[in-house]
Amino acid sequence: MTALLTLPRRYFTRIVKTSGGDVGGSSIKRYRVTRTSHVLGGLFGGGGSAPQQTLEDIAKSIRERQYKRITVMAGAGISTPSGIPDFRSPGSGLYDNLQQYNLPYAEAIFEINYFHYNPKPFFALAKELYPGNYQPNLTHYFIRLLHDKGQLLRMYTQNIDGLERMAGIPPKMLVEAHGTFATATCMVCRRDYKGEELRNDIMDGTVPNCPHCKGVIKPDIVFFGEELPQHFFLYLTDFPMTDLLIVMGTSLEVEPFASLAGTVRGSVPRLLINRDPVGPFACGSPRHNDVAELGDVVSGVRKLAEALGWMSELEALMAAETQKVSYNHICFNLQLSHKQ
Repeated sequence: MTALLTLPRRYFTRIVKTSGGDVGGSSIKRYRVTRTSHVLGGLFGGGGSAPQQTLEDIAKSIRERQYKRITVMAGAGISTPSGIPDFRSPGSGLYDNLQQYNLPYAEAIFEINYFHYNPKPFFALAKELYPGNYQPNLTHYFIRLLHDKGQLLRMYTQNIDGLERMAGIPPKMLVEAHGTFATATCMVCRRDYKGEELRNDIMDGTVPNCPHCKGVIKPDIVFFGEELPQHFFLYLTDFPMTDLLIVMGTSLEVEPFASLAGTVRGSVPRLLINRDPVGPFACGSPRHNDVAELGDVVSGVRKLAEALGWMSELEALMAAETQKVSYNHICFNLQLSHKQ
């Protein structure tokens, strides 16, 4: 399931310790994302007998509020139904547009050293991807509904498309493991900027420069060679508290995100909604309380919502929020056209 808005996953990643840091009062090591060809294997414990629970069992326990601290892990597969393009697919308009930059390989666009050398390809990509160009789908609104019902502990996402925020999931409920367009940083003087301050330049096809030092302002997307965001380490407290883990739309190949699925307690059910079995669901020793709903992700989420009896509520939420998102997008485009 290739897609655009996770960090490239042709290569698995390894974790490299850097300087010390502190999150939530706990002393930790800081890490950065790098590429490696190591193969995942044997990372996930908790094996045993074949899965025995069903999707309906999970739904019943959610409905009866037995699960009040649900953690969601999500990847690009939840966003492809929104029309997010794949810049690695020949024949796509975005792929063809990037060819003018003669990238040494497609994933160079997310290499920090290449960005320093030539930031233009990334900003061409950013123009296509920028939040507001696409709308959340049923899956994003299902997670929003979990939050509205007070049962979402946190959502951990590999995506940089901002669709979770657009669906109304509060930033404090999100761990955007691979970064965000919502904030940005000057690569020279390190001044902080709001993502909206870059939007006009990005939409004009211009590389944004810092007015103070003329350095390139880069959205806070995590490139290979950069440190993970500090809030990623909320997992140290979130996952031990989790009473249900839902994994959806991800290959669970990119580390350290992939290993999070193995950090919940062995007694905690894990629900996979995905096209294929991945990670601990594919390693040959699933837990007795693992459940896998395989196939189209949106269809799997719809099946879960129907089992919960939430479908009418979910569709009403999606309709209301989609109208709001569309209105805001129209207003922004009008403002942009008046400035041109």
